[in-house]
Amino acid sequence: MKVDLNADMGEGFGDWTMGDDAALLDVVTSANVACGAHAGDWDVMARTMKIARDRGVGIGAHPGFPDLQGFGRRRMAIAGDSLANLVAWQFGAARGVAASVGAEVRHFKLHGALANMASEDADLARTAYEAALRVDPQVILLVLAGTAQEAVARDLGASWAGEIFADRGYNDDATLVTRGQPGAMIHDPEIAAERMVRFVRGGAIIANSGAILPAACDSICLHGDGPEAVAIARAVRAALLAEGIDLSPMSGR
Repeated sequence: MKVDLNADMGEGFGDWTMGDDAALLDVVTSANVACGAHAGDWDVMARTMKIARDRGVGIGAHPGFPDLQGFGRRRMAIAGDSLANLVAWQFGAARGVAASVGAEVRHFKLHGALANMASEDADLARTAYEAALRVDPQVILLVLAGTAQEAVARDLGASWAGEIFADRGYNDDATLVTRGQPGAMIHDPEIAAERMVRFVRGGAIIANSGAILPAACDSICLHGDGPEAVAIARAVRAALLAEGIDLSPMSGR
């Protein structure tokens, strides 16, 4: 049994630093690199991708809404061709920067509010994923397991991997509990690690209600901006290895 461990990163901007990407890249097997809309810039992207390249960490594009002040976590109404162009612009930037440092973008993962909306709205997910696949038909779509994102990826016949979250709580429909609500965040590294072993071993998400939701547990995510990010990553990695679960960059289904 094997699983990927990914983290969102590259979210600094100019002289402003967000998270400890260098430490995370010693632990994770895939990196979701911000593409400049919700966070990140060309220098941060290049620096993050170089470190990932040197450490054998898989690189992914992590596009979000154009919302630096809200960190891409505020819902926006961007429909049709404009949303497709927004996705293609960010994905293209990630691919270009990766190529410039001798690396490649292997996977694609929506960020924040855009991801949450796409987990609920199949039409929005289809718009975003079709735009990404026009840029790179072979890219692995990293989807929120058990949601509309997964259904659309399957319907498109795309390469995809199912994602579960170490540091977030779940509703009964496999969507994430909204930030700010009780049970939305998990801050204790040991609790996060124990949950991920149960999810991966059981092939299922366990919702906050206790509901068991069968799911493709291919890749475990944690958010690189949290103060506990590195501790959670290390605890999850150690717990998985102790259970005989191998860690490696994701492969598509």
